[in-house]
Parts: sequence; C-alpha cells; structure tokens
Amino acid sequence: MQMNEKEESMPVQVLLIEDNLGDVGLMREVLLGLNNSVQLLVASDGVEGISLLRQQGTYVYAPRPDLILLDLNLPKMDGREVLALIKSDERLKTIPTVVLTTSEEEVDIAKSYQLQANCYLTKPVQLEGFEKLVKSISDFWLTKVKLPQHIQIA
Repeated sequence: MQMNEKEESMPVQVLLIEDNLGDVGLMREVLLGLNNSVQLLVASDGVEGISLLRQQGTYVYAPRPDLILLDLNLPKMDGREVLALIKSDERLKTIPTVVLTTSEEEVDIAKSYQLQANCYLTKPVQLEGFEKLVKSISDFWLTKVKLPQHIQIA
C-alpha cells in the first residue's frame, strides 16, 4: 500500500543510454506499461548521455536520473567511457548504473564491474526474454531497492 502511494507521488527518472531505436521503443513500451511512475529519458549516444547527466547545453534543465540503463556499444563515446565518467564524477557516482548490453564477453563483464557498474545484464534476443528482463529490472531497481535521494552529503 505504501509503495503505491510513493509511486503515484514521486516520479522515478530512468535514463536509458541506447542507440538502437528498436530497443528504445521496446524498453519504453514494457517499462512504462509496468510502472506508470517512470519518466524515461533517452540519450542515443554516449556524448548525449554525459551532457544530459551533467545538465549541459540543451539539457540544462534535465532532471537527475534515479537509475541509468547503459548500453556498452554506443556511437561517439563508448559505454565503458561513459561508465568511467559517471563513476569518477562526485555528483553522479551514486546513481545506480546498470549495464544492459548484447555482449556476453568476459572482458566486458569484468571491465564493467572494474568501472563500478552496479550490475551487468545481457539483453535477450527474443522479445519474451527482453520483456522478462525489463520486468525484473523494474521489480528490483524501481520497487525493491531504496534509491538515493538527491541531497548533498558533506
């Protein structure tokens, strides 16, 4: 009961940094269908993602995301570079960052955790599997996990 009240009153900002328009559309459809308190922000490359996170240029009024879903294989700036910048920035490093990619390479998994990803998920190829994965992300990260509030810690 308390969870529903929270969901209705406080929108959850999710930033998806993804260049595949099909994956963006599917994520939007499934995630928003599961949780109407989600506001999905989308950046189509790494440079745009960092600009949005740092509220630069046209993103000066962009909301701070509560959760970042990050693809590794991005144009302009690779997802590994984006992750390194997020986790080295004092203002951004507390935002949970989930790597969501097609790569199952051990080197990508190890590198992502070395760069302090909060978790690493491989995108399923099949639609049903993708829907299940998005549901599990929503269930865990948007309902069970206590996300940090936007406060300054001295």
